[in-house]
Amino acid sequence: MTEPVAEGVRTAADVLARTRDLVEPALRRAVGTLPPSMRRMAGYHFGWCDARERPVRAGGGKALRPAFTLLAAESVRGDAEEALPAAVAVELVHNFSLVHDDVMDGDAVRRHRPTVWNVFGRAEAILAGDSMLALAFAALAEGGGNAESARTLSRCVQSLLDGQSADLGFEQRADVSLGECVRMAEGKTGALFGCACALGALHAAGRSGGAAAEQVAFLRVFGERVGLAFQIVDDLLGIWGDPAVTGKPVHSDLRNRKKSLPVVAALTSGTPAGSALAVLYRRPLARADLPGAARLVEEAGGRAWCLARVDDLLSEALEALRSAEPAPGAAAGLEALARLAAHRDR
Repeated sequence: MTEPVAEGVRTAADVLARTRDLVEPALRRAVGTLPPSMRRMAGYHFGWCDARERPVRAGGGKALRPAFTLLAAESVRGDAEEALPAAVAVELVHNFSLVHDDVMDGDAVRRHRPTVWNVFGRAEAILAGDSMLALAFAALAEGGGNAESARTLSRCVQSLLDGQSADLGFEQRADVSLGECVRMAEGKTGALFGCACALGALHAAGRSGGAAAEQVAFLRVFGERVGLAFQIVDDLLGIWGDPAVTGKPVHSDLRNRKKSLPVVAALTSGTPAGSALAVLYRRPLARADLPGAARLVEEAGGRAWCLARVDDLLSEALEALRSAEPAPGAAAGLEALARLAAHRDR
């Protein structure tokens, strides 16, 4: 049995550091089984090597989703090690989606370095993402995942793809409602956070006697609410984030005329600023247009709506967590992660 991830936790940073210590070796072993062409691109994406597969140490992400998986296992009195294959699978699914998102959005930078497609080409990056997705299901199966775990991950991936499809479709529409945009974000991001928590609880069954169905359900809701809050914050950072911190270009979402949540909240606000933003969004935006577009989103109340909704979602998430009756140490860790997801700058 490994030392509990939640043992002696004071901050979310403690949880994430312990998660990386547990997950990265297992993730490297999994990626090491890929064909050389796929392994090189995956290793580059995770920040382990350069384009020639020479070892480097670049930023590889926060490991937030696998942290939810491991702590969810501990919350139902399981051992984090039992849930490690599920945590690896969740991290692979997340990174598959990032590689494909960068291709679809044309983003040239992620984590302060060129994206996979920018280095290896768009077609090769699509193959790399596909390889990570296939590896996720292999990792789950080889780690003792059962049919319910596989169904849970498969449903999550389908929700994620549906949400991403809606996100792309919104770029061609001028009539996106706020409700549609929320549902898109629930699929695109909330589903994976919910899946991460559910898989952790399901994989804790080995030695703990298993989680009750109600616990799994409440933990899933907890993750989904946190995930939606995370996406709203991500949308805010896509407009107002500091590129030196986020690793993404300034105003990147506005450049692509994305119908993100602050934008749609502004467009549907019925305000003069919202109407002006709608006019601006009818044509491609030049670099000089982007600061003005960001100002209109804020003036129309898009930023304020998002901040208020994040606070509500955090309250809903913590209520679901309490309803799951988690082990105290794991509960503290999960709450710390939820607060980090809702109040972050990267």
